[in-house]
Amino acid sequence: MPDIDDVTRSALPIEEEADLDPVLDRIGDARCVLLGEASHGTHEYHAWRAALTRRLIAERAFSFVAVDGDWPDCRRVHRSVTGAPGADGDPRAALDALRRWPAWTWANHETVAFCRWLRGHNAALPPERRVGFYGLDVYSLRDSLRAVMVHLAEHRPEHLAAAREAYRCFEPYGDDPRGYARLVPEDCAEEVLALLTRLRRAAGGRAAPADESAADLAERFDARLNAEAAAGAERYYRAMIGGGERSWNARDTHMADTLERLLEFHGPRSRAVVWAHNTHVGDARGTDMGRAGLVNLGRLVRGRHGAADTVLVGFAGGYGEVVAGPRWGAPMELMRVPPPRSDSVEALLSCAGLHRALFVFPAAPGARWLTATRVQRAIGAVYDPDHELDNYVPTRLGERYDVLCWFARTSALDPLHLEASPRGGPETLATGV
Repeated sequence: MPDIDDVTRSALPIEEEADLDPVLDRIGDARCVLLGEASHGTHEYHAWRAALTRRLIAERAFSFVAVDGDWPDCRRVHRSVTGAPGADGDPRAALDALRRWPAWTWANHETVAFCRWLRGHNAALPPERRVGFYGLDVYSLRDSLRAVMVHLAEHRPEHLAAAREAYRCFEPYGDDPRGYARLVPEDCAEEVLALLTRLRRAAGGRAAPADESAADLAERFDARLNAEAAAGAERYYRAMIGGGERSWNARDTHMADTLERLLEFHGPRSRAVVWAHNTHVGDARGTDMGRAGLVNLGRLVRGRHGAADTVLVGFAGGYGEVVAGPRWGAPMELMRVPPPRSDSVEALLSCAGLHRALFVFPAAPGARWLTATRVQRAIGAVYDPDHELDNYVPTRLGERYDVLCWFARTSALDPLHLEASPRGGPETLATGV
């Protein structure tokens, strides 16, 4: 078959870290490298994403890693890996403290191993050159508001009243602001936006007083990003009520905006590695998401920085095992991933007889298997193998990604937590990504 012949001719090995050389060549001087995953609960995706990131940091001087996790949770990890005074000496402690479901997406041994490496790498660098670890996501409304209040109480008490008003507005709805979104979708917006305006003015950009230390600058930036996270979360929860594309677009736009703030903070020569699900990383225009009115992180970053300065790396797997929950908030389970649909990207790669393979796509894809529409599997935090046919996204590979990593058989992630977290979180779309 012509498609299978094209696949086998373009396949490259991916057995050891040295095999990633063609990906580094493709990345070149690109400023933003987004690394995906076809599921949150698969060992191979996390392990190889970490391997590529280690090389980008060690060999190409990338400035920070940003993940689709919450800003306050990842801030604790950041402080550990950069050796901040008073921070956890072992990044495992910071990751083990993650509690919002699905905590296992970052509280796992694969992420611990990477963060321990990063802490060791940073130990040999001066503080201003240490590589950070940040969260881009939008779910930390109350945690971020609490962090803002702590900062303001110590440093800017004149703004504390605005923070208290914003926090007080959410108190009737407990730890789950979905109640706020359902009952009074406009009531708290004014308070959050007033707080954010004050924090933007106070925390500003990177410019700092001459006598301000790097630690104080970082603390100001943290307060501002917590305020931005609270405002983004408020918009996201409110958009959930309308359904459709509004909440998805609010979330991915917030992640893209947070990435821009991190790049600005780290300076004009900074470079970013992003870890997120394929549905966020792959350009939405290469899927049916675009036709449905959805934007995503990959599309926004490509649009803002250009295709030459953005490299999107997707992952795909055939069959094996995965960690996921049967419904939102349920205890995680070890689940079987069945062989893929016959009309899928994964079925094509399986038919080519490839155990593992790396594909670096040309700038102008001409091969039919890169331009034709096939579905690609997308397993989120929620997964039901009995409804496997629902977990696919129509995809044109050459438009969606610049690079694809393929594993015919996959194994489960190794979580730190063996029980469901006591803290829930908001549902995302049906795929739970």
